[in-house]
Amino acid sequence: MLSFKEFSVEDKDLIQSYILDKDRFNCDLSFTNLCSWKFLYQTKYAIVDGMLIIRFYIGEQLAYMMPIGDGNLKSTIQLMMNDAENIGSNLIIIGLNEELKEEMERLFPNRFEYSTDRDFSDYIYLRSDLATLKGKKYQPKRNHINKFKTLYPNYKYVELTPELVPECLKLEEIWCRANNCEEQAELGAESTSMKFALNNMEALGLKGGILYVNDEIVAFTYGGIINNNTWDVCVEKADTNIVGAYPMINCEYANSIDEKFIYLNREEDLGLEGLRKAKLSYHPTILLNKIIAKLK
Repeated sequence: MLSFKEFSVEDKDLIQSYILDKDRFNCDLSFTNLCSWKFLYQTKYAIVDGMLIIRFYIGEQLAYMMPIGDGNLKSTIQLMMNDAENIGSNLIIIGLNEELKEEMERLFPNRFEYSTDRDFSDYIYLRSDLATLKGKKYQPKRNHINKFKTLYPNYKYVELTPELVPECLKLEEIWCRANNCEEQAELGAESTSMKFALNNMEALGLKGGILYVNDEIVAFTYGGIINNNTWDVCVEKADTNIVGAYPMINCEYANSIDEKFIYLNREEDLGLEGLRKAKLSYHPTILLNKIIAKLK
């Protein structure tokens, strides 16, 4: 019998001890995301025999993350099968890569069917690419940044601190009114997640930045660790009336991240055409397809 516990900010060191040294860099394993989205997904965790198991709901559908740790994967999956059955559900596991899919097939031949959903693929970039924007493919981004600097020569970028959180929330309110958050469930949920993360930024270990023009906030961003070489960019918001604000804060933030983080995960596009176009325009190094395994 598995015993699950709700995620708390106090669990950061424990949870990250299972993830930081592993070659798993999907944004769902960011501790910030696990905590700040628990209200929507009813996310809980259990630890058994050296394995971290994460359970959640997508609407009314029960699902599990691919377990992570140094324990026995086969016995852990069997425990998850039993847990799902006790709840009256079929086992669904998300977050597999190709290597983990092959391992699942070796351990449970022909027991699972596999699928992917492009809308939930993670966009992963070299941090150095987004920090330097070198090369012909990034010329349009450099043009936007140069225009921003010409139009707003007195801009400044500062590190996000708890004292500056109210300014970010104020810009978020303006952004939400412009984008009708109240009428779009996804945006409303994002706003709730964001407020939790910002109000707990020190406990979560967040690092963020704010872009100012004429001493007025025009953009902010924040993120946190996924593993020892991958940083998750959780949120990036900007005033679209300020030309070049998005590429400017994107570049500044990439430069502020410790160089030990080789990759920046800028998360999913959720099938939104404009967001997909924007994320592709930065030329991801990896488009991470997260494989779903369903027990037959």
